[in-house]
Amino acid sequence: MNSGDKNLIWEEVSTEHIVQDEWIDFRRQAFRFPDGNVFEPYYTYSRRDYVVIVASDEDGKYICVKQFRQGIKEVTTEFPAGGIERKDGKQYGAHDSSEEDALVAAKRELKEETGYISDEWRHLITIPSNATIADNLAHIYVARNCRKVSDQELDDMKFLNVEKYSADQIEEMISGGNIKQAVHVMAWLLSLRR
Repeated sequence: MNSGDKNLIWEEVSTEHIVQDEWIDFRRQAFRFPDGNVFEPYYTYSRRDYVVIVASDEDGKYICVKQFRQGIKEVTTEFPAGGIERKDGKQYGAHDSSEEDALVAAKRELKEETGYISDEWRHLITIPSNATIADNLAHIYVARNCRKVSDQELDDMKFLNVEKYSADQIEEMISGGNIKQAVHVMAWLLSLRR
């Protein structure tokens, strides 16, 4: 942090944990702004870190999943993705050594959701998923020359279909607003640059 940035920091005055269970820590907070004024309520949350994989098969088709997203109440097309496992059983919290390695999680999620594996992995970026109100990180990977080795291995909360698309079809879906996950769109755009 630059020394000039210190005059931008909000001071936490109070925190109330509205919901704090194994899935989320949803908080109502008050902050003192740099000018001394206190603002409340400000809502933030913690969720676990996750991975997103821009995966392509040996024919250059991109492996996507379709699933229902309750936030927008629609079936969406996305890249394979999922949460990083934690040994403490929580779904959120400080980033520490109890988290599964992000690349291990990416390989596991790709295989579980699609039945595909790859020997060609590249990390693109690790970035806050929504720095305004959340503290979790998105780890973005590219997996090339994926090959199908098994059926899906979905857990009890996942209902999804696997579909493959050309690069042009992915571009059309993004341009048409039909890939509705901002981090997934960013992952695609970064995968084209690197």
